[in-house]
Amino acid sequence: MIAELQCVVLDCEDPLRLAHFYESLLGGTVNQPDRRWGIDDNWSTLHTPTGLVLAFQRVPDYRPPNWPDPADPQQFHLDFGVPDLDSAHAQVMRLGARLLLDDGGGARSWRIYADLAGHPFCLVRH
Repeated sequence: MIAELQCVVLDCEDPLRLAHFYESLLGGTVNQPDRRWGIDDNWSTLHTPTGLVLAFQRVPDYRPPNWPDPADPQQFHLDFGVPDLDSAHAQVMRLGARLLLDDGGGARSWRIYADLAGHPFCLVRH
């Protein structure tokens, strides 16, 4: 095992509004304090009663999915918590991932990759 799933992140226009929508649907706590990330106008979370965390990130010029039309595909990415970012990086690269962005370090260091089909995912030091 390289990582553990931290949350599922959905792109959207209004993160707080969408977090409250899912809170009404699933229960839980919107923007519960969590050492893994900060909350701001561009990022909201929902900690559900089952332990699943949904996160919502603002995307400029957001275009909603138009399922099943692939011209406006479904938009989300997975965040995986890892204890050692460099080791996990080497392992996912060996699996065929492609590095898209490295945040350059820091207390909440993370890197964005593309999977084999081009879907983005993040490795986040925890």
